[in-house]
Amino acid sequence: MPTKTCIARWLAGDRRIVIGYYVHHHGRGHLHRAVSIARELREDVTGLSTLPRPGLWTGDWIQLDPDDRATRLDDATANGRLHWAPFGDPGIRNRAAQLSAWFESAAPTAFVSDVSVEAALLARLHGVPVVTVALPGQRTDPAHDLGFGISTAIIAAWPPDASGMLADSAAADRVSAVGAISRFPVLDPPAPATKTVLVLSGAGGAMQQAFPLDAAREQAPDWTWEVLGLGNWADQPWTHIRNAGVIVTHAGQNALAEVAAARRPAIVIPQERPFDEQLTTARVLAAGPWPALVLDELPTSGLAELLDRAAALDGTAWATWNDGGGAARAARIIESVSRAG
Repeated sequence: MPTKTCIARWLAGDRRIVIGYYVHHHGRGHLHRAVSIARELREDVTGLSTLPRPGLWTGDWIQLDPDDRATRLDDATANGRLHWAPFGDPGIRNRAAQLSAWFESAAPTAFVSDVSVEAALLARLHGVPVVTVALPGQRTDPAHDLGFGISTAIIAAWPPDASGMLADSAAADRVSAVGAISRFPVLDPPAPATKTVLVLSGAGGAMQQAFPLDAAREQAPDWTWEVLGLGNWADQPWTHIRNAGVIVTHAGQNALAEVAAARRPAIVIPQERPFDEQLTTARVLAAGPWPALVLDELPTSGLAELLDRAAALDGTAWATWNDGGGAARAARIIESVSRAG
């Protein structure tokens, strides 16, 4: 039986390091970050997610049941103490059982949550040390307080001098800010700039809808326009990013990490997200030394002048946001928790 196997390992002094990594399934950013960190881990790491196994993942992968089959949503937050625990959802039961079965059989020495308070709490209730990946924003609600409070370590993919990213949270002084984490390498020096504007619109395509491409071309005819996002996804957008002269982007963590890796000046337009995630990031960017112009929305006039102003920014100033070492620093913290556990 697995339990006897785990006891036998312990009695034999086998301190094999086993790490579990929970990957949230909304968007692509959590997955990209997980793959980057896992690549830097020197120990066994098992991915656990509703998402299918990504092609670049080299360790084990457990695909969890989806958690969106609930028919009752009257108390999905457990009186505000959790983020998602609806009544009567077979997927909720099954994924919890899958996680518990893995905890019992694998006897992990650390569990990374990127990010789920419920998965982190379940791991801690199984006696497994938790490393939580913090996201920006107003994370002061009881569920976030619980997730941070049970965590042995908290890591964040922003630089230490990005003050205010975890606004007003009591856990802010426990956060290890490792720097931005990009799936692409840092370009030092960057590629030569071009008269190309790249719009990173995101899955919702909000910027495309608010500011049609035809209008942009009419305002700034000297610039070539490219759009990646809704209806025009690129699994490998790196060529587009590094060759752009100016990038217009939302304020998502991974988009900014990749813009910073390419050392490209940016126009940043935050989108509405839960807990003011992007608005908080945008405020920090606007107050700092990074080469980004932060706007509420794209203008309906004067766009050519705005692009010239952005193009004049020094893209190498992104070096303090993303120095290329964020994933490795996150991995060392995870390994340290795992060895201590």
